[in-house]
Amino acid sequence: MSSSRDYPDRPFLGVSAVIQSNQGLLLIERGKTPLAGLWSLPGGVVESGETLEQAIIREIKEETGLSFTPSYLADLVEIIRPDSQGKTHRHYVIAVFYGNSSSMALQAGDDAAMARWVPLSALGDYPLTDGTLDVIHRILHASKPAFGHNNGS
Repeated sequence: MSSSRDYPDRPFLGVSAVIQSNQGLLLIERGKTPLAGLWSLPGGVVESGETLEQAIIREIKEETGLSFTPSYLADLVEIIRPDSQGKTHRHYVIAVFYGNSSSMALQAGDDAAMARWVPLSALGDYPLTDGTLDVIHRILHASKPAFGHNNGS
């Protein structure tokens, strides 16, 4: 049985965020299939009538318990996953925000099994979703926001 996001008629619009604190970068462990057990940036799908900023604030609160206000829109990422016959199995366009947080208290919720502040030097110790490390590096090393990078084609 396929989920409603399999073989879409059009791309899903999503949001995620690179959030830094003095303890590291905020990552969540995905608790639901198809990415259960993998770590990624927090985020999710934009709901109808919701702005991108409203969506990321809601998603961060739902997944981590953290009150977050993004500093800026840092990247735009496309994820297109074809099946073995070349048909589009998954398609997302994700607006990635950047921001800082002084709050250390995290509580995993929604589809996040865990939420954790991870030192940048320890990112390689976590099984990350495809493309996550590239997005993090691109945003943290950019002198200005960069749009249009393709991730996962």
